[in-house]
Amino acid sequence: MSSNPLLVSTDHPLFAQIEPEHVLPAVESALAANRRAIDELLKDAIPRTWERFVEPLTALDEKLDRVWTPVRHLNAVANSKELRAAYNACLPKLSAYHTELGHNVRLYEAWKSLAEGPQFRALNTAQRKVVLDTLRDFRLSGVALPPEQKKRFAEIQEALSKLQSTFEENLLDATHAWHLDFDDEKALEGLPPSGLALARQAAEEAGKPGAYRITLDFPSYYGVMCHCRDQALREKVYTAYVTRASDQGPQAGQWDNSAVMHDILRLRLEAAQLLGYANFAQESLATKMADSPEQVIDFLSDLANKGKLAAERDLSDLRTFAAQELGLDELHAWDMAYTSERLSEHRFALEQEALKPYFPVDSVLQGLFTLTEKLFDVRIAQGPEVETWHKDIRFYEIRDPDGTLRAQFYLDLYARQHKRGGAWMDECVSRHHYADTMRYPIAFLTCNSTPPLGEQPALFTHDEVITLFHEFGHGLHHMLTRIDYPAVSGINGVEWDAVELPSQFMENWCWTREALDLFARHYETGETLPEAMLEALLASRDFQAGMQMLRQIEFSLFDMRLHQEYDPALPTDIQALLNDVRDTVAVVKPPAFNRFQHSFTHIFGGGYAAGYYSYKWAEVLSADAFARFEEDGLFNPATGHAFLHSILERGGSQPAAELFREFRGREPSVDALLRHHGIAA
Repeated sequence: MSSNPLLVSTDHPLFAQIEPEHVLPAVESALAANRRAIDELLKDAIPRTWERFVEPLTALDEKLDRVWTPVRHLNAVANSKELRAAYNACLPKLSAYHTELGHNVRLYEAWKSLAEGPQFRALNTAQRKVVLDTLRDFRLSGVALPPEQKKRFAEIQEALSKLQSTFEENLLDATHAWHLDFDDEKALEGLPPSGLALARQAAEEAGKPGAYRITLDFPSYYGVMCHCRDQALREKVYTAYVTRASDQGPQAGQWDNSAVMHDILRLRLEAAQLLGYANFAQESLATKMADSPEQVIDFLSDLANKGKLAAERDLSDLRTFAAQELGLDELHAWDMAYTSERLSEHRFALEQEALKPYFPVDSVLQGLFTLTEKLFDVRIAQGPEVETWHKDIRFYEIRDPDGTLRAQFYLDLYARQHKRGGAWMDECVSRHHYADTMRYPIAFLTCNSTPPLGEQPALFTHDEVITLFHEFGHGLHHMLTRIDYPAVSGINGVEWDAVELPSQFMENWCWTREALDLFARHYETGETLPEAMLEALLASRDFQAGMQMLRQIEFSLFDMRLHQEYDPALPTDIQALLNDVRDTVAVVKPPAFNRFQHSFTHIFGGGYAAGYYSYKWAEVLSADAFARFEEDGLFNPATGHAFLHSILERGGSQPAAELFREFRGREPSVDALLRHHGIAA
């Protein structure tokens, strides 16, 4: 088994050597070894201490992570039929193992004895948080359930693990199964040169040189929606995109997530009720800042009320412009992005396409790194040679001013086949200092930005720049932590509705002249962003902010209400519930065939179930945090150090509300968020 690269003890996975046939044997080996070690640990009747109990358990977690983390990552960024089969074969085994741990009464009692013994008082704040969080998670794992209910709970967790993976696979397959090919670029009139080059490159990669291919990968889809003049083409591409993995559209019934969603919701409800909660929404909030579904719904409804007037004004402006300037008497869903782009160009004399030459990849990265160095007094540089999963991957390290290593990260920037859509940060290694050993944080930072085209470097839209800054904010939270215990270092142990604070905080810099001056430079001339374009870009920040806010609130309310109200006995009509939410808050209603929910991976595949509201909740925190920089001076070193110390370095070692109050000196206020979006409080 020593030839298995997944069983080599290294913090930098041997990506170039990992094959699908390595996965199952490595996972089975790690699980068996961990089970034996836990049994041995629990035979020991001595008083439980941090060093002799928590540290050995942490080492076992890390041993399993070394095996599974690279597999999970490869499944998202380099998916193949063989890897998917190996990945799915392991899901029930991992689910069973984690459920076993959560139901291990002897393990639970051992943690309790540590919490109730004299050792607990000697622990520091972060260590005590680890113990208390672990006991809470035991209760949420059903440790106190009677045997038959425990058995059922375990079955549910295993089934959910498979179903959530199936949801994502269906979406991935549906996304990559559809395309449109054209022999003549005239059919794509309006698509800018970069969009045409992307379409030409996609066709070449598919073995059709000289043709143009439109796909449902987001850069391709979005380019058509914003720029193609052919309304019928926009309708066709929009319909394919919003009906992926559903019962509607050109692939109706293929990879359909309809039944998968109901199964997920039914099982989540059953598991929550086994634990004594009325619904899954209540269970979800046990690990969040918000106290109840009602509090979340009130928070969202209040924001919706504050933003509704602005959203209605945005839509009225759009309709007027569409009728007067574009001859569109009726504004269809597939006209929205196209018309918005034209209105933005008209109002601000700014074309997003014209901005792209000023956001070349290397300049944007250098600006992001320079900003981070100025704010948080660290140094970022290219790291040593490591194995990666694709030729485009970059590897960097972060050091303190004295040269001490702080963290490292892999950067995977571009959209491509066999890679999951969206953008995310994931942990490769969490900070862990024990005895004489230090494991430094390593992050995976993943985007799906427009790739380089031919000899030209990758040129980003401003939205793609914002996405990169957002994910890097998550990365900084993970990488700059000073907490030495993985369970509460970095993003671990942070309440889910506060975890977006650093990421959304970083987005704000993309809207400041001072930060843009660091990186907005023309890729051919080195010229900075012309003053007129800069003014127009900054003025465009508030553009359709009301509509965008209500859209996020719509998704958040749908998520929370779905998990609060779902009843398999009726059963709940998911589409009807979404329509009801839209009737309450939305100013834009999509067509009846739209199946947004079938691709809502955040709540059906990812970790945002009954937690999508976290984006808005954390945006209040991030806007208010950034307001202190506006008050003190954007690059004030004392303010940067305060944010680093109170938020980034402390991870999940204390409640997020305490850390925010420490940084801001008061409770959070919604005023900064409304001001940043041009929506009066």
